[in-house]
Amino acid sequence: MNARRIGVLAAVSLALADRPQPQLQPATSLSPGWNAHAAASYLDGRMTWWLSWRNAARDHETSCISCHTAVPYLLARPTLRATLAEQEPSAPERRAFDNVVKRVRLWKDVDPFYPDQTVGIPKTSESRGTESVLNALVLARRDAESGTLSDDAHQAFANMWALQFRTGDLKGAWAWLNFHLEPWESTASPYFGASLAAIAIGVAPGGYASNPDIQDRLKLLGDFLRGGADTTHLFNRIMILWAATQVPAVLTADQRLSITEAALAAQHEDGGWSTSSLGPFRRVDATAPDSKSDGYATGLVVLVLQQAGMTRADVHLKGGLDWLVQHQDAAAGMWIASSVNKARNLSTDVGKFMSDAATAYAVMALTQAR
Repeated sequence: MNARRIGVLAAVSLALADRPQPQLQPATSLSPGWNAHAAASYLDGRMTWWLSWRNAARDHETSCISCHTAVPYLLARPTLRATLAEQEPSAPERRAFDNVVKRVRLWKDVDPFYPDQTVGIPKTSESRGTESVLNALVLARRDAESGTLSDDAHQAFANMWALQFRTGDLKGAWAWLNFHLEPWESTASPYFGASLAAIAIGVAPGGYASNPDIQDRLKLLGDFLRGGADTTHLFNRIMILWAATQVPAVLTADQRLSITEAALAAQHEDGGWSTSSLGPFRRVDATAPDSKSDGYATGLVVLVLQQAGMTRADVHLKGGLDWLVQHQDAAAGMWIASSVNKARNLSTDVGKFMSDAATAYAVMALTQAR
């Protein structure tokens, strides 16, 4: 760890020590732990369903790499392997990675997720930019386990860099899908996408982030994230903080501290966070957003705070981890979260999209703590 990064973490730690400690409510029922087997079963089941769902199907017998189900799954499922003493990836995990690899190898032949001709301009550009980042992220995360960046991941990064904007408002970022769906596919979502790109670069093995060939492009990416870190909504700011834990130069020390403070200020008395409180999100059906703590926001914030250097000795982090342990659905293995876009039936497959992400991020936060 370089001296600059140590200095930033020290500044954050000192500031947190000076904060008034929150009056977190005692747990109503203490749980001895969380069920990793049940979580894996839920995630595998949902990925199996997604890969067979007609609406997720794309050309060349591939599937869409969704921000709510597929990407969180591919980030989280490998973290359960050591916990469950598994010797190899699960069957749906292998299928999902094979799907990504196939689309990377056929990049010039596969259709965009949402072509202009059927969905309207500029969906081809948005689809390509989004997919290029997601492909690079999941393959870099996979290769981090072996310590060697594969040829497929190198190709995914080449596809990604070729689509990075060099001028304009999105200079340094990528065109990103905008269906006016929060928090991943909306007007402000290029910050989410650019954060994922930085995370991909940072987790890629073999010193990829130090590759001289990408430094000019990496600087543009850092300029974009740093430029929006003070003005975009809290969800994006937390994502940018996560990016900075992998590529420190994307934020200043003051910005890291400011985002950390804002995240802690949003913590509920029960120790959790709610997705609705992370942005100015409004449901299109005029129903009231769910303001209770949920698995997605809590899992995300707890994961990022740990990545940023916070330890379990901190009352904020301990409260968040306790909330996660106590709020897994023991029967289903999942953590619940609801849509910030409209009221949905949480028992339906589509209604479970937010819970898919919630379960994946809860798993990553809890396995990180171990």
